[in-house]
Amino acid sequence: MRPRSLDELVGQQHLLAPGSPLRRLVEGDQPMSLLLWGPPGTGKTTIAAVVSHATNRKFVELSAVTAGVKDVRQVIDSARRDLARPGNTVETVLFIDEVHRFTKAQQDALLPGVENRWVTLVAATTENPFFSVISPLLSRSLLLTLESLTDDDIAVLLDRALTDERGLGDEFELADDARAHLLRMAGGDARRALTYLEAAAGGARAKQATTIDLKTLETAVDRAAVRYDRAGDQHYDVASALIKSIRGSDVDAAMHYLARMVEAGEDPRFIARRLVISASEDIGMGDPTALGVAVAAAEAVQLIGMPEARINLAQAVVALALAPKSNAVIMAIDAAIADVKAGKVGPVPSHLRDAHYAGAKKIGHGASYQYSHNDPRGVVAQQYAPDVVDDAEYYQPTRRGGEAAYADRLEKIRKILKDR
Repeated sequence: MRPRSLDELVGQQHLLAPGSPLRRLVEGDQPMSLLLWGPPGTGKTTIAAVVSHATNRKFVELSAVTAGVKDVRQVIDSARRDLARPGNTVETVLFIDEVHRFTKAQQDALLPGVENRWVTLVAATTENPFFSVISPLLSRSLLLTLESLTDDDIAVLLDRALTDERGLGDEFELADDARAHLLRMAGGDARRALTYLEAAAGGARAKQATTIDLKTLETAVDRAAVRYDRAGDQHYDVASALIKSIRGSDVDAAMHYLARMVEAGEDPRFIARRLVISASEDIGMGDPTALGVAVAAAEAVQLIGMPEARINLAQAVVALALAPKSNAVIMAIDAAIADVKAGKVGPVPSHLRDAHYAGAKKIGHGASYQYSHNDPRGVVAQQYAPDVVDDAEYYQPTRRGGEAAYADRLEKIRKILKDR
């Protein structure tokens, strides 16, 4: 079912527009090297094959898992000899899968072939190439970013596989509930979707059935259907339960809801965003490091993707669920915003105003400002807030976790600031 042309490619519409670099490379037969960066099953190998077949180039595939410098040099030397042969016009497309696994020396070996246009390099990676690919190779290649396929994209592929002679050739029908479960399990990965469909078709064939139903699919891929609609109530209900379990410090319940979201194919970036919010909203200064843990998990999701990122998300969930809880931060900012919305926005005290421009001091700006670092305590008794909110105490720290130390310090600071 691998697409034979760009027109058969599903998704990645941002790469297929008329005049796009990929179109020019395939249809205009223009030599250029490509770095394809995207999640598994989004079409990186397919694009490499289309580039080769559509332009009648010689196609050579190497895997960075098994190939070494010697293999790379052999392909480049062979391509150079072919180009030097009189009357030969066939160029070589060198496709390297998982190029991020190449060492620096192995990537260096690619440079002469790319620099001299002896090969058209198409390299695929699931990891950020700015971290995993050497700069000289990046600068000599065009970076194309592939996006995860949508459910609609995967549905097109399934329909095509069900009817096309290269696929199942109208041998089976796919039940609606089985289709929904298959789309959830695919998680934007075309290869996974087709693999599961093929396995389910084999199960139906063994039972001499013409319909692939949900039970057949579950048995074939050993994955029970999880009731979870990513666009409906379940999406929000389970996400809400995850955050409330974290807030309630029930790490086991939180892990259960995380597992349900992962198994249902929820976008891991959505999960990570909710954890980042929870780190400030529900934990805050109770454990200020919680935000760093959540942000690190979100970055890990972007860097490595699923399924490995489930471990990073689980680590963040454990850390957040077991951290001391405080909502003092969100209460403070919301109270301050409420006052601003109510019109409590008096003028900035004159001694705090900018005094760096000409004539500022003549009108009293900054004249009586006291520099905090000159005081041995590091705090000076002077007015900072406008008169209208000078007595406001928005931040009310708890005595839980690390916030207790902030509460003690805040008590001393407020006493100094009000002693004026």
